[in-house]
Amino acid sequence: MWRRAVTAALSLGAGAGAVAVASSEDPAATLKVCTHVPPRLLRDSVTAATIAADYQWSLWGLEPGTPAWQSAKHDAHLRSANRLQELCFRNGGIYIKLGQHIAQLEYVVPEEYVQTMRESMLKRCPVSSYEEVRGVFAKDLGESPETFFAEFDPVPLASASLAQVHAARTHDGQKVAVKVQHDHLTDTSVVDIATVDLLVNALHYIFPTFDYRWLVDEVRESAPKELDFLNEAKNSEKCLDNFRRLSPHIAGSIYAPKVYWNLSTSRILTMEFMDAKEVTDVHGIKAIGIHPVDVSNLVSKAFAEMIFKHGFVHCDPHAANMMIRPMPQDSGKFFGWKRPQLVLLDHGLYKELDYTTRISYASLWKALVFADAKAIKENSVKLGAGEDLHALFAGVLTMRPWQRVIDPSLDHLVLDRKTTDYSELQNYASLYFSEISELLRRLPRVILLMLKTNDCLRAVNHALVGGTSLESFMIIGRVSSEAVLDAKRMSNRSFLNRLMIWLEEVMLEARFFGFKLMLCFMQFRKLLPS
Repeated sequence: MWRRAVTAALSLGAGAGAVAVASSEDPAATLKVCTHVPPRLLRDSVTAATIAADYQWSLWGLEPGTPAWQSAKHDAHLRSANRLQELCFRNGGIYIKLGQHIAQLEYVVPEEYVQTMRESMLKRCPVSSYEEVRGVFAKDLGESPETFFAEFDPVPLASASLAQVHAARTHDGQKVAVKVQHDHLTDTSVVDIATVDLLVNALHYIFPTFDYRWLVDEVRESAPKELDFLNEAKNSEKCLDNFRRLSPHIAGSIYAPKVYWNLSTSRILTMEFMDAKEVTDVHGIKAIGIHPVDVSNLVSKAFAEMIFKHGFVHCDPHAANMMIRPMPQDSGKFFGWKRPQLVLLDHGLYKELDYTTRISYASLWKALVFADAKAIKENSVKLGAGEDLHALFAGVLTMRPWQRVIDPSLDHLVLDRKTTDYSELQNYASLYFSEISELLRRLPRVILLMLKTNDCLRAVNHALVGGTSLESFMIIGRVSSEAVLDAKRMSNRSFLNRLMIWLEEVMLEARFFGFKLMLCFMQFRKLLPS
């Protein structure tokens, strides 16, 4: 079966490649791209067949749920994750982006895959040669980088799955960062997505519970947008405009680099150079006089505002895409610490939540923070999880077992990675693999991207404060509650409705005031000798 599938795939790829070369405006470049197609298809087919055979052979004759089955499944996950990692690196481009997606889906895919991808996908990205960079400039702007810049460092500052960044200086002396797309990605992305689709569908055919076709659909939708750097530049400006209009109280604390439009194209993005620290560089952040807790709180506020109030969300907030610097022209300090400013980078992947989804999601998070089991179920159903999987949905969102989710204690959602709860959750995806697959199939894709965003932010908070902090959940609770109240104000403007909303707001403030008092007491107790 696999031999026939491979032969058919290669024949189809060869035929499509011949048509593409014949009809292309640049036959030489298209031929170069098409020569990569057969080996990619072959590698995909071999990897899919090997992974499928490994699972079938490893678990053959073992009783599901037994220690022997669990051990064999763990080993098969680990071997398969390494094979998938190698495939991503050998094929490059969109495959690495897919690997990065997997690395940020903690507890949604098996832990072995997450850890394998997370250890490598952000560190071993391809690097284009300077001649390839010059080629992109020649095609897009008609001249080499030296024509447009007084200085241009041929050695990139950093490289990612889709592009790399070079330091440069404009002719008027401004230091800039120039993001240059890896050559031919625009051409190969369609083929890459098609071959990934083949791989995932083949695995789903063999293992019906393995249904990650939604991930391919998401990459298919997002890749063209991420490959268009002018779209990225527009997103960065829209993001800042949303903060100025809808969240003016923290707008000054959020920044995105200025775009040099005259030096930018769909594959070249020239931006203001940012002298700042990576968001998870705790020692560097302290060295510039900023407290990591303040950074954690600011990141939580920024994304809570984007998700619950703006409905326009940066969906790739991993550590390399966020930087921290002191607030410009701000001499004020709080207990000796400077106020932080969050610099957001890489605005290629944004998602818009429609009004109904945004308010339902805000209502769900409000219910999660206040441990309101009835409202959790009601809003989970509205978002598509269903009555039978609402508890699992709550667990995936919070990384807490259901009994902890509905626990009325103040710190019921706080996850300390040193506790046994974290060890239990590391096996979440393996224990509930088929249920999670069904949940992901039901949820709107925009909510799936919110899950990825949550995981990225959780990893950042862990690096800053050693876990999910109580303050971050209080921020989420406040902002989600404000969004729900705003929606109620808009739906009914009668005097009685305004009075009821005012009373609800007063009760909410009283509740958060009580939370603050309890938080201060808990922090005071930590300072006392044991």
